[in-house]
Amino acid sequence: MNTPYTAFARLYDRFMEDIPYEEWAGRIASLLKERGIEEGLVLDLGCGSGRLTTLLKQKGYDMIGVDASTEMLEAARERDPDILWLCQDMREFELYGTVRAIVSSFDSLNYITDPDDLKKVFTLAGNYLEERGVFIFDMNTPFKLEEQLGNAVFAQSDEDAAFICENEYDPETRINEYFLTLFSGREDGLFERNVEVHRERSYTLAEIKSLLDEAGLTFEAAFEGYLEREISEGEELPGGGVDRMLIVARERHRDGKLYI
Repeated sequence: MNTPYTAFARLYDRFMEDIPYEEWAGRIASLLKERGIEEGLVLDLGCGSGRLTTLLKQKGYDMIGVDASTEMLEAARERDPDILWLCQDMREFELYGTVRAIVSSFDSLNYITDPDDLKKVFTLAGNYLEERGVFIFDMNTPFKLEEQLGNAVFAQSDEDAAFICENEYDPETRINEYFLTLFSGREDGLFERNVEVHRERSYTLAEIKSLLDEAGLTFEAAFEGYLEREISEGEELPGGGVDRMLIVARERHRDGKLYI
């Protein structure tokens, strides 16, 4: 059994073609520009194969990509060899200096299943943000993991590849396990089978706000995915209907107030 994003890395972009990365990049750039960040160094945390990273570069930002999967970073380097790609665990990532903003997309932070570890990520983000820096990240909601994914089975295929995703949600740990079975065609006409286990934990908006505060960051806003509508606590819970939340936080002023 493989670790996450090893065998899947070869098929990832093929099966994620319907993800609106350009729309996401546009929304993130808009949020950054609204906060005075129109250029400069930006970190993509959990960058994967680098699709969002390269789109943000095209919008004028100097990008750094961090991911724990060497296989995903190989795909990222093929996409743009001029971006600095770093193979690091986001719970202990290190940069050479500060950045104007940090972004994290496609529920990368849900993979941090221990709240204490998520606080470490938030603390590191705050440490590496410049004065008035912005942290923008999305997360799958409790509604999505419990009601949309939990205990469901999904499958997708094309001519020479396929995957089956079997989900098991534990309401006590609030962790959803994805048992991902991959089939990829070989040159001899046979198919290679690999299995990966992915784990994501759900966090409420209230928990995220608390962890950001404990890490020294100031919560600013939460949106329904990459839409402009702000959400309030409760909409992300089972029955609430919001399946992805996009959160904006700021580097905190030394007096504890939000920079204006």
